[in-house]
Parts: sequence; C-alpha cells; structure tokens
Amino acid sequence: MEVFGCILSRRSIRSFKQTPLPNHALERILEAARWAPSAVNRQPWQFITIRDRETLAKIASLASYGSFISQAPVAIAVITDPSTRWHLIDGSGAVQNMALAAWEMGIGTCWVGSLEREKVKEILQIPRDLHLLTVLPFGYPAKIGVSTRRPLESMVRQETW
Repeated sequence: MEVFGCILSRRSIRSFKQTPLPNHALERILEAARWAPSAVNRQPWQFITIRDRETLAKIASLASYGSFISQAPVAIAVITDPSTRWHLIDGSGAVQNMALAAWEMGIGTCWVGSLEREKVKEILQIPRDLHLLTVLPFGYPAKIGVSTRRPLESMVRQETW
C-alpha cells in the first residue's frame, strides 16, 4: 500500500478479531515508532507490549472510552520523557507511525486518550517521572467503519486567517 492510500483508508478500529499478531508484525509496528521524527533527535519514548489478557482487562477498565482494549490481542503502552520539552509532540508522531505501519499490514488500532494514567502506570510499573501518553490496542479488524472529512477548502486559508 502506498503511504497516501494508507492515510486515506486508515480507520480507528475498536473491534478486533482474536487472531494473534505475529511477532514480525509487532516488531514492524515498533520499528515504525522508532523511526518517527523527534525534536533534536531525542527520541523520548519507550514502549511496553502487553499481551496478558488480565492486564489488558485491567487497563481497559481504567479507560473511560477504551473498553475495547480488553478485546485486542496486544496493546502497546507509549511512554514519553517529560524532561524533554517536546515529548508529547514527539510521542504523537511515534503513535501515528505505528498506526500507519499497522494499517499497511491490515492491523487496526485506535488512540485511547482517556486513561486513568497514574493507575495504569502502577499496573505497568512505569516510573513516576515518565508520562504515559496512551495505550494503543492492536489487532485485525472485526469490522471497518466509514469516515468522512470536511472539504479541504473549509479548513485551509491562504497567507492569513
């Protein structure tokens, strides 16, 4: 799949088949994250892969809009270092790279933004001084929805507002 086709066809997936993800697919997703751009090439991220069903269920219970985490065959916690000024932007780039690399392989995900971060950090034993950006569930889509976008003209201005 070409990059632009991947961008246009990618959807947020909240329903997963129970087919396990092969290790090579998970490694490719993580490799895509590793190659995301970061300010001053600081690469302020760490990743935790989670396959344990009980752990996934605990995390899902702490995500007000992410109960589907418990259905995914695997999830990746994205942790950033807040001592680096641009850690949220850099981590977001890594997340987008993972989502696109996964989609290219027919694997879906959905950014989960509403987490009880401190409680999830305790479960995953993440050091207090680090930031839990998100927990991304990954799996083969059980269903794929449709998406629409506003027309480009409605959001682009020339030279000034």
